Amino acid sequence: MNTRTNERVRCLIIGSGPAGYTAAIYATRANLSPVLYEGMQPGGQLTSTTHVENFPGHPDPIMGVQLMDNLKQQASRLGADLRSGIATGADLSQSPYRVIINEEICMEADTLIIATGASAKYLGLPDEQKYAGSGVSACATCDGFFYRKKVVAVVGGGDTACEEAIYLASLASKVYMIVRKNKLRASMVMQDRVFHNPRIEILFEHNTVGLFGEQALEGARLLKRQGMPDEEEVSIAIDGFFLAIGHTPNSGIFREWLATDEAGYILTDPNSPRTGLPGVFAAGDVADSRYRQAITAAASGCKAAMEADRYLLSV
Repeated sequence: MNTRTNERVRCLIIGSGPAGYTAAIYATRANLSPVLYEGMQPGGQLTSTTHVENFPGHPDPIMGVQLMDNLKQQASRLGADLRSGIATGADLSQSPYRVIINEEICMEADTLIIATGASAKYLGLPDEQKYAGSGVSACATCDGFFYRKKVVAVVGGGDTACEEAIYLASLASKVYMIVRKNKLRASMVMQDRVFHNPRIEILFEHNTVGLFGEQALEGARLLKRQGMPDEEEVSIAIDGFFLAIGHTPNSGIFREWLATDEAGYILTDPNSPRTGLPGVFAAGDVADSRYRQAITAAASGCKAAMEADRYLLSV
């Protein structure tokens, strides 16, 4: 990487979800003068949700956009340098670490906090965007409460889909599982729980081809045994459509330098945001394939900033 260095900072934060903004808050209070680049989706995944009811300190529901704006304002008020820009390259071969922003700005950092998050996988249907926030969701834990005593569908056949279906079945009156294959991929324990839940109906060999509704989601169009001689189009009436086909961690530019699991999640020390490189930390969903909650992301952002401070004091 021969790009000329534009600026050197003590603490560079990449990403602006709960992990990134919280890291900025704590890093600023530790006098690390952090610079944060907001990334492709300023505010992270929460900006695409509606009401958030499970973030501590908010007795009334708060819009995801408003919650993230509050965090941003808090970090800014404390003095964090928040900037627009996307990390497009990195060289972590030695310290200070180098990150390229917008393919032209080269930042050097004594400590680096990666909080780039993860992106939910979607089917790619135009209707998914049409009903985003009004029936389509990629987080049952976040949005399931709004479908109490209603009918919902979960797309997927793995452990995550089963977990989401079971969770939703505790709230909704009925849960469809839309499974592309003729069997589930989930563990036997999860399969057993799904099969024995009276509120869950599994639609094997079904593919979603469209969603419909006037102002909000009202149903889904499915193809049963798609591509087979007995292919059949069916419709189901639903109020909510939940994607549970996985997430993609936004770790691509760092994978050459950092260990990841098979899915691309950055591996860190147990109960710590420390990566295999001294002074480099991963916080939030980019390193969390299990919980993926705003509060756990915020907590890991706090840890990352505190670890960055301790690292700088030790060198």
